[in-house]
Amino acid sequence: MPVTVAEITEGGSQEITVFQGEFRISGDPSVVLTTLLGSCVATCLFDPVVRVGGMNHFLLAAQPSGRTPSERYGLYAMEVLINGLLKLGAKKSRLQAKLFGGATMEGGMGHIGAANARFARDFLEREGIPCTASSLGGHQGRRLRFVPATGAVRQRLMAAPPPPSPTAPAPVDDVLFFED
Repeated sequence: MPVTVAEITEGGSQEITVFQGEFRISGDPSVVLTTLLGSCVATCLFDPVVRVGGMNHFLLAAQPSGRTPSERYGLYAMEVLINGLLKLGAKKSRLQAKLFGGATMEGGMGHIGAANARFARDFLEREGIPCTASSLGGHQGRRLRFVPATGAVRQRLMAAPPPPSPTAPAPVDDVLFFED
């Protein structure tokens, strides 16, 4: 797991950024996990009895064949997050989930967000982990702040991108042709 820089905020909390392909877990009430999402999905899991939680941030639902397992892919990202929480005393039967991200972003990657969101919902259902809140899809990025010791999440939607403007064909007078 790559190391991230933590900063102390004004309220005395330790803010840790969860980047793409990473996960973090904690039971420390001063820890706040943050991330920024587009088509990626972040899963926030929380055990209310032992008051530990964690967040992952995966890029793609399915891992291409022949690739080494990585937190960049949904299944592995979910497994390492759950296993990390179990090591801190959480019980799978008590876990509660919140899902975020899966937006349709510009640049021809529209199906990735929907596939990520579908994978996350299906995974939780198969594993019997209730999803208590979600904000999936749409066309906006999301900034998250998750307190793993309480399960509280704040989401801020990012400004929606402007609609693409139609490109007008260039007037013939503006085209310069070169001859060999």
